[in-house]
Amino acid sequence: MRIRTAALTLAALLALALPVLAQTKVPGVTDTEVVLGITTPLSGPAAAWGTTALGAEAWTKYVNAQGGVNGRKLRVMMRDDGYNPGRAVANVNELKDQVFALVELLGSAVLNANKDNIAEAKLPTIWPYGNPQIFAKQPREKVRGVFMVYPDYGDEGEFLVGQARKLEKAKKVGAFFQNDDYGKGGLEGVRRGAAKFGVTLAAEVAYEVADRELGTHALKLKESGADAIVIYSTATHGAGLIKEMAKVGYRPKIFASFPLGDRFVMFRLLGELWEGAYYNVTGAVPGEPEADRVIEIIVKQDPKLKGRESFALAGVAGMVATVEGLKRAGRNLTRDNFIEAMETIKDWSPEGLTGKITWGPNRRHGLNPIRMMRAGKAAGAAFTTVTGYQPFPSHF
Repeated sequence: MRIRTAALTLAALLALALPVLAQTKVPGVTDTEVVLGITTPLSGPAAAWGTTALGAEAWTKYVNAQGGVNGRKLRVMMRDDGYNPGRAVANVNELKDQVFALVELLGSAVLNANKDNIAEAKLPTIWPYGNPQIFAKQPREKVRGVFMVYPDYGDEGEFLVGQARKLEKAKKVGAFFQNDDYGKGGLEGVRRGAAKFGVTLAAEVAYEVADRELGTHALKLKESGADAIVIYSTATHGAGLIKEMAKVGYRPKIFASFPLGDRFVMFRLLGELWEGAYYNVTGAVPGEPEADRVIEIIVKQDPKLKGRESFALAGVAGMVATVEGLKRAGRNLTRDNFIEAMETIKDWSPEGLTGKITWGPNRRHGLNPIRMMRAGKAAGAAFTTVTGYQPFPSHF
């Protein structure tokens, strides 16, 4: 009788304990590994930007070769979304219960489609690439797990118009922009800049991601008489526009948003047509010591990154930040203590690749970084640094 009573008592205790044990299981974390999720455009019109994810993955291989983080190795679950918001939502739904955190969610439309999804899943989302206003407009409790280092398109657009006026004495500016949250955010800034700096906004020419023929767009810009064009597009569409403008004998000054900031990609697409273009970057670039040191590491891990270094570096920076949070969170890893650990990062730069980042309990937009470069000669792919980091405010 005593044995039966003891067995029943043990069974009852186990029944009570099982829900607790289930609650303590952390998605994507085992004794030996931490799984990180990435959905990114590995194909489609924005495939060049997918190199960010490959750079991030290469850095995890390097971290693992050094022993991992707090006794665990890192593993990346990567999915291709083709820069399609619907596919990205499906990927996040697949990943959210299998990974510890989401790293480098890419595309303003993709962020907009997933902003409520990641909030409901309480899924830490590190270094998302997209318009910060998407999260700035969210209730604070919905962005608890978001840690962003990304330029505000409006701030940048205003800056680009100001630089066109200052550097090239532009009097009439045209805007070529993607017809979504990305391009419209930039257009808002271009409009602001035109008003602020006394420049005529001669044309606003939108394109769709699915567009392949850009001759009409080029003609509209030529007919506007704009002496400078501000571009908010994918690298593919930006290059296509510049080629079409050249075909009709139209060579305005180019001022490009930072998604066109990989000079190797742009020279490969355009050759000498990219010479003299002004473009923004968000961090260190190949040819600078901090960048070259990291490039040597990641190219050893993934030789395919040779020639794609600039976008790869952007991916490394996001993964370095994720690793820093994991280190600070310690061995007893949960999503909550990881978020709290990320909040302790102040005046810090990932491997010197960016300006100084500060996150905190009331600050999730850790840096609003832009600096301007100018493309040199195609033969040498050289560049000139035009400005340092611009002191734009954090937005949330």
